[in-house]
Amino acid sequence: MAGEADTQQQQIRQRQPQMLIVDDDPELRRFLAGELQAEGYATSEAANGQAALVQVRTTAWDLVILDWTLPDFSGVEVCRRMRSSGITVPVLILTARDDVRERVEALDSGADDFITKPFSIEELLARVRARLRRSSLNSPTASGETLSLGGLVVNTGSREVSRNGTPIHLTVREYDLLLCLLREPNQVHPREVILRTVWGENHFGDDNLLDVYIRYLRKKVEQAGQPTLIQTVRGVGFMLKEGAVRS
Repeated sequence: MAGEADTQQQQIRQRQPQMLIVDDDPELRRFLAGELQAEGYATSEAANGQAALVQVRTTAWDLVILDWTLPDFSGVEVCRRMRSSGITVPVLILTARDDVRERVEALDSGADDFITKPFSIEELLARVRARLRRSSLNSPTASGETLSLGGLVVNTGSREVSRNGTPIHLTVREYDLLLCLLREPNQVHPREVILRTVWGENHFGDDNLLDVYIRYLRKKVEQAGQPTLIQTVRGVGFMLKEGAVRS
């Protein structure tokens, strides 16, 4: 009986989403760990960028909560190195910075979301839940489907994206956004619907981030000499539809 109980407890632990908290403030790490564990998440901690990179390269995480300012190098640099190594785990950056240029820098590094200090723990937990929901909905499955339009091909099982045979690397959020548009091509997707679908019901923040991600997607999936794919419907939203040939 004891062996069965141990096995059940192990299975419960295995089902817990795994969170890595990266911050040089030990009090903040302990606070976040306690709040996340109270929500049923398993946590581990890292105090600097080097330790974080070691952990993300050796362990499968469901989410990394990453402070911008670290003693060795910035959280943005950590994220950039993760993405260049092919690590696609979602990253939520904590930052005291609120400048638009710095938000863009964080997104350019491959971050999926960020939250500005000081923040409420309720907002952070809501963002965590929303990110995990998106990851769950779009997790790879053996029975994935293939979606295509205008030479663009997405395999939802392997999460591979290509256009005209050329592989395209997307961040987790870029992939979610593309999938949202590609599941219903030739239809207008209102901005608020896209935000709710991709960022979650409890999205907090500037919806101009949607325009930033649309710009990123266009750079990656639209090629010179090929029809454009992502169309802007002014005042409404966006749609995926073959358009004029891009010069």
